[in-house]
Amino acid sequence: MDRFDFHTKIMIGSAGLREMLKGFQRVFIVTDRFMKESGRTGYLTQYITAPGAEYRIFSDVTPDPDIDTVTAGVSMILDFKPDAVIALGGGSPIDAAKAIVYFAARQYDLRDCPFIAIPTTSGTGSEVSRFAVITDKAKGVKYPLIDDALLPDYAVLDAELTRSVPEKVTADTGMDVLTHAIESYVCTEANSFTQALSEKAVKLVDQYLLAAYRNPDDLEARQGMHNASCLAGAAFSNAGLGICHSMAHALGAQAHIAHGKANAILLPYVMSYNAGCESTLTKTAGRYAELAALIGMGATSTRQSALNLIHMARRMNVRMKIPQSIKDAGVSRETFEKILGPMTEAALADRCTATNPERCTAEDIEAIYRQAFVKSSRAFRE
Repeated sequence: MDRFDFHTKIMIGSAGLREMLKGFQRVFIVTDRFMKESGRTGYLTQYITAPGAEYRIFSDVTPDPDIDTVTAGVSMILDFKPDAVIALGGGSPIDAAKAIVYFAARQYDLRDCPFIAIPTTSGTGSEVSRFAVITDKAKGVKYPLIDDALLPDYAVLDAELTRSVPEKVTADTGMDVLTHAIESYVCTEANSFTQALSEKAVKLVDQYLLAAYRNPDDLEARQGMHNASCLAGAAFSNAGLGICHSMAHALGAQAHIAHGKANAILLPYVMSYNAGCESTLTKTAGRYAELAALIGMGATSTRQSALNLIHMARRMNVRMKIPQSIKDAGVSRETFEKILGPMTEAALADRCTATNPERCTAEDIEAIYRQAFVKSSRAFRE
């Protein structure tokens, strides 16, 4: 049975948040150390003005938040007993906050405590997704949590917060949006509602990503990418993803490559596999062709249209100076061979693999990793 749920209320800009914050007495803010030390948490704290109101900031979140971070956050939230929880930052603080709220709610009643997510990058879509990714650093494994209870109650999309994002982060997170949109469009659980969101996200990325990358002060482009991230997040939250994310989770955990960058490197190779570019064209190739036509890249054949979309992803990487291979990202041959087995095993077991549009084996995943390591051109023959 098809399913679509959009629990989170979306606010564009800060005006609604400003009024909301005035009514809270105890606000628990989850962010990272940079946001706190740079004073950017003032975006929130300046409006916590009710008589007797107070706030507490948990800023121990690092990239790829781990189990220890979540445990520490749960301890603090249980001690503080807030009447509102706000996540401020990129995907890591929002994912950490989701996990903290999720586990804290098992010990303390948070049903009347709104959870607000405010992204400062345009990439993860975490502010509207029922996913969170937590890392077990001891095992070198990323665990996707998937539960409706992880959905924030409110999301605030304010492009002003993304103006100072470095161009490398804009590139990585932007390609994460594109990966979310493409994978959610072709995955096995996609339906008319999720595909409508995916289509719009692809169009917005095609229109605005390079503009946001080249000119950080282009707020129209920044807001366009913020909206695209949110749309793609809602799409994959309802439909699922595929092996590009499974493989990126494993690659990021083992080689310490940023998630968006890992997706960007792997996406063209995964698309080639799913489309059957090296063998017999699949139904997924037809889906890629639909997206290609949507952004003016359709051709007279399904094969060429699918290839045009794959080449579009590769061109985005080139224009934004994203590494074209795992090797170019700084992973040596020796290290790659050492981590290949664990990566393949983790990717195959990852929950995102279950909704990949084409069935795959461990041998298939290993072959894709090997192609992506050396920037193989074989997968993209016309």
